[in-house]
Amino acid sequence: MNIPANLKYTKDHEWVSIDGDVATVGITDFAQKELGDIVYVEVETLDQTLAKDEVFGTVEAVKTVSDLFLPLSGEIIEFNEELESTPESVNSDPYGAGWMIKVKISDLAELDSLLSSESYKELIGA
Repeated sequence: MNIPANLKYTKDHEWVSIDGDVATVGITDFAQKELGDIVYVEVETLDQTLAKDEVFGTVEAVKTVSDLFLPLSGEIIEFNEELESTPESVNSDPYGAGWMIKVKISDLAELDSLLSSESYKELIGA
C-alpha cells in the first residue's frame, strides 16, 4: 500500500499536499483500490468557496459512486481537467496524475485536523 509520508490524510481517504496556502487534493491508493476501476470524476464546485467536509464532487467507479469531501475550507481554484478524458489516472497514479482539485485554504488552523501518514496507516490497518 502506497502511503507517502510527505502528505496529510483524512478519515474519508483523501490525501492533501500543502504548498503555502494552496492544497492539492486527491483520493488515496487505499480508496482507489476499494472503489475499483474509476470511470468518471465530477467536480462542479470550481470557483466556489466551501466549508471543510462539504461535498466538492463525486467519483464514479464501475461498482459505485462516492462523494468527495473537502478536507479543508476554502475556494476550489483548479480542477484536474485531464481526468475528464483519463479518469483511470486516479487508479494508476493517485498521488500524481490522478490529483483532483486545488484549494486556496481559508483557515490554515484546519491543517491540524489532518492525519499523518502513520495515523492514516493505523486507520486503514496497513
